[in-house]
Amino acid sequence: MQQDVTNNLTSSLTSNPITGAGLLLLLTLLAALYAARRPRPVYLLDFSCFKPEKQYKVTRETFMKQFKSKGTFTPESVAFQRRMLERSGIGQATYLPESLLGTPINMCSASAVKEASMVVFGAVDELMAATGVRVKDIAVLVVNCSIYNPTPSLAAMVVNHYKLRGNIRSYSLAGMGCSAGLVSVDLAKRLLQVHRDSYALVVSTENMTLNAYFGNDRSMLVSNSLFRMGAAAILLSNRRSDRRRSKYQLIHSVRTHTGASPRSYSCVSQEEDSSGLVGISLSKDLMSVAAAALRSNITTLGPLILPLSQQLRFLLAFLSSRLHKSRSSSSSAAGNFVPDFRKAVEHLCVHAGGRAVLDELERSMGMSEWHMEPSRMTLYRFGNTSSSSLWYELAYTEAKGRVRKGDRVWQIAFGSGFKCNSAVWRALRTVAVGGEIRTNPWVGEIHDFPVDVPQEVPVAC
Repeated sequence: MQQDVTNNLTSSLTSNPITGAGLLLLLTLLAALYAARRPRPVYLLDFSCFKPEKQYKVTRETFMKQFKSKGTFTPESVAFQRRMLERSGIGQATYLPESLLGTPINMCSASAVKEASMVVFGAVDELMAATGVRVKDIAVLVVNCSIYNPTPSLAAMVVNHYKLRGNIRSYSLAGMGCSAGLVSVDLAKRLLQVHRDSYALVVSTENMTLNAYFGNDRSMLVSNSLFRMGAAAILLSNRRSDRRRSKYQLIHSVRTHTGASPRSYSCVSQEEDSSGLVGISLSKDLMSVAAAALRSNITTLGPLILPLSQQLRFLLAFLSSRLHKSRSSSSSAAGNFVPDFRKAVEHLCVHAGGRAVLDELERSMGMSEWHMEPSRMTLYRFGNTSSSSLWYELAYTEAKGRVRKGDRVWQIAFGSGFKCNSAVWRALRTVAVGGEIRTNPWVGEIHDFPVDVPQEVPVAC
């Protein structure tokens, strides 16, 4: 019967050329429509993490001495910051800008511009040199920095410095916290679905010069002991010809925003204290808000990356918790089932926001010390570099020689608003790091890691 249909169709096309031409045109249009609507692959050619010079390196003791020199802290505030620093998980070689290391401390606009220029241009210079991409070929630029929002914008500063083309689609994202790096990646991905054969440059940073707090509100003092100077630059492409030389392909990006809840919205905020000094206030609800946002995020991401067996177990646990509302141990265990994400991804990069965040996520998600190692070592070596920390963590994984072709990397970031964002990448090749590769900040010292990080380290000051 199939042969008869084929013969009839062939006979019809042969006897009626107009019908045949129309059918061919229709098939061509349908094929073109399918190709146009099909999502374009997004490749990560390379990324660079800025590593400051030695003169910007600071120990825990130097940090305390320098901040005390401002003369605005009460003895209670000094003692509180010391305790926070002792338990922070931060080591003896993080970085602060010249503005906070000089005498006197110089928190002014000119110093902020100097810091931003150093870290942003430093990261971008290394990235462009490593990839060989011409700046005039960059069609999309996304720069994110939460606290520092100058005029002209940071994106305009990059355009001016590198003389990027006049029709570039440039965006500056501010006030979006430490998760803005993945927001930027997601935005660039969406723009690359529209603009053919294009490169997108993403830059993630934070500005320490205008981010230090010298008041005595304890909710604002915590950030002093965590945040440090850093920046990352990422080059994305939708050119299929770039697949061979790219490191990763973006598989999924999932954004979760819980800002509709007043409790979530206000858990991280920039505000003035009773003395009129501006700082970042961290609410006591932060950990529980972050946990709820993470649960919501992985509920969306889980079905996309988990193997079927884990999905079925999760579904059965969810249905069991709904059907059995009693508080028996069996139903509670079923309702609290956490999928084994180690079966879904090979590498994990969790924003190095602080030791408590990493401890809680390791416990709640059942992750191993090996999976959490890049995040803990990044916190120890570089501190919380805000939205760029995820890239220092991926650089650590690469420097350890752990990334193999086909491996999946899961990046998780948290930020004010409150937001939890995820990105999953697949390695397109085995990433080997050798020699002095400037784009990787761990090269030359990776053999010193991992190190043991005690729960508490005395700080003499």
